[in-house]
Amino acid sequence: MLPAVMAAPSSLLTVLLCFAQICWCYNQKINYREKEKQVLDQILGPTSYDARIRPSGVNGTDGPAIVRVNLFVRSIATISDIKMEYSVQLTFREQWLDERLKFDDFKGKIKYLTLTEANRVWMPDLFFSNEKEGHFHNIIMPNVYIRIFPYGSVLYSIRISLTLACPMNLKLYPLDRQVCSLRMASYGWTTDDLVFLWKEGDPVQVVKNLHLPRFTLEKFLTDYCNSKTNTGEYSCLKVDLLFKREFSYYLIQIYIPCCMLVIVSWVSFWLDQSAVPARVSLGVTTLLTMATQTSGINASLPPVSYTKAIDVWTGINGLCV
Repeated sequence: MLPAVMAAPSSLLTVLLCFAQICWCYNQKINYREKEKQVLDQILGPTSYDARIRPSGVNGTDGPAIVRVNLFVRSIATISDIKMEYSVQLTFREQWLDERLKFDDFKGKIKYLTLTEANRVWMPDLFFSNEKEGHFHNIIMPNVYIRIFPYGSVLYSIRISLTLACPMNLKLYPLDRQVCSLRMASYGWTTDDLVFLWKEGDPVQVVKNLHLPRFTLEKFLTDYCNSKTNTGEYSCLKVDLLFKREFSYYLIQIYIPCCMLVIVSWVSFWLDQSAVPARVSLGVTTLLTMATQTSGINASLPPVSYTKAIDVWTGINGLCV
């Protein structure tokens, strides 16, 4: 009986000590920012990760790395007819799976890791094939980040401004529609190693209330444009932006002035036949004004070898004058 009585306080003391230990551990604050540093040092250490080696394919196979791309068009600054180019600012995003970057998320406490140095991890060698000029944005800080998720997914996002070539067909100018493309391709990796795919669900987004001075963005279409060369086949993505030219600007600047010149030139029919100087002066003045108007129109357009709709209009008006 005595041993049982002595064991009861001992068991109670053990329970109290365990409870105190649990409470102490619970009250200790875990610094998850410090944990993030430890995880980054672990998965990106020189002995555990080599950024020169591409990730494996789907399910760890030797197939090509799959990179999904999506764009957010922030603004379209200019569309130049004479240079046949347009300027666009966009947020460009790529996402791929690199199983070497898997890490413990501490039961959901670390949702993702953030990097600002792209050279720390493997990056797809994507380039814009119809780019003329481009630059990154570094105000106030470089507008770029990389997120690494616990299951090894990598999200790369950057804000860039580009000037891109846009070959135009001006036969119907100024009643035309133009298709300007944005092409992205792999520079060195063939489709055996790297494949670009559009992100499923809204791969291209455009800022609301996008305003252009002389065009309206009607729609955009995404497609693939893989190319084969003597060094292999390369993955390529493209988005076609369909622009409709606003006619109201040209109605006020070209069509109405031309009609007014024709009407003024016909005033000479109501002048007396003997008023030869007045009739000649009126005809010559309107003809020179029409020639100046035509020269101004052509100065804003590239020299092309075909006849444009505006050429037919100005030619008919010149004959009427």
